[in-house]
Amino acid sequence: MDLWRIWAKALGEKASSDSQEADKVALIRTLIVGVNFITCFFIMANTVRHW
Repeated sequence: MDLWRIWAKALGEKASSDSQEADKVALIRTLIVGVNFITCFFIMANTVRHW
């Protein structure tokens, strides 16, 4: 649980004083970051492929 707390803090400030709501916001932020990483990976893979 400590790793989740650190990750949530790394995503930005706590969105709510309610822990459950803040966890949901952190999960949504995590999904957004994940989509960005996947997109960047495919862009780089395409660049290397067509080099």
